[in-house]
Amino acid sequence: MLNFGICFKGDIAPGRTVELAQRAEEGGFTYCWTFDSHVLWKESTVMLTWLAAHTNILRLGPLVTNPKVRDLTVAASAFASLNVVSGGRAVCGIGRGDSSRRVLGQKPATVASMMEGVETIRDLAEGRRVEIEGHEQWLPWANPDYKLPMWIAGYGPKVLRACGKHADGIVLQIADYELIPWFVKQVHAGAEEVGRDPKEIKIMAAAPVFVHDDIEECRRHVRWFPAMVGNHVADIVEKHAGNLDEIPKDLTDYIAGRKGYDYRQHADKDSSHLDFIPDAIVDRFSVIGPVEAHIAKLKKLREVGVDQFVIYLMSDEEERNLDIYCTEIVPEVNKW
Repeated sequence: MLNFGICFKGDIAPGRTVELAQRAEEGGFTYCWTFDSHVLWKESTVMLTWLAAHTNILRLGPLVTNPKVRDLTVAASAFASLNVVSGGRAVCGIGRGDSSRRVLGQKPATVASMMEGVETIRDLAEGRRVEIEGHEQWLPWANPDYKLPMWIAGYGPKVLRACGKHADGIVLQIADYELIPWFVKQVHAGAEEVGRDPKEIKIMAAAPVFVHDDIEECRRHVRWFPAMVGNHVADIVEKHAGNLDEIPKDLTDYIAGRKGYDYRQHADKDSSHLDFIPDAIVDRFSVIGPVEAHIAKLKKLREVGVDQFVIYLMSDEEERNLDIYCTEIVPEVNKW
């Protein structure tokens, strides 16, 4: 079975956000996520609490937070609180802090500090004691029966292998079933290094969707996404300069014409930095076309090990696309 989720940027009215989440819940979705860039959009912890009060079964969390914008004890307290008010439905997606840090003129976290954040937040939120700067800290009110699954985002081999050692789930911001096996291979290698069973680690593919018979119309609505992915790819190219042989060329070659990125237009379909992206990459990274094309691609994603597919619900006509997924696509994908 393929789990389905939705993800909001935080730029639409709270009432409409709730209505979309409730519709997704009724239609068989099991996760609801929010972007976490507090300068660009509404504060995610507030929105997640609001969503918890108006839903019943959806797992709720940021996609993704990072270990640097908030003190780790503040972050852990927020997730433990979300678990308490939601009856144990909190999850945490975490990354290095691409938009959240860079819009402030700061660098994303290192891989090492991200993994330290993963362990500290999870331990505190699940009621365990940790040592921080020489002092033992704990949240005495946190419910130890409520777990906090940590979904870690990454693309490069270093971060993915580290994910294999620390993550409950992996966030892959891409819907390319030809590239995903390479990402998963890196994760599994990291898990095996520390004696973990790789099968314990869940795999998420997150991408925008648009249902329409006109493929050019679809591309117009989702072309923003490969531009966003390109930020992470540019980091990989920089860090692995001179040693790119281990990175799939299908992932790195498309950013050759990239001229920069305006974070004030982050995840905006009308942004001014989209002209370098080939149509083939738009098609591979997103899920677009008529209903039958969506069903076929989602089945292929499931076949290569994806456990959860998350729709970035921010490409216009959100209600229409979500309704089609709820009534025509999700039931068909999970028929067998």
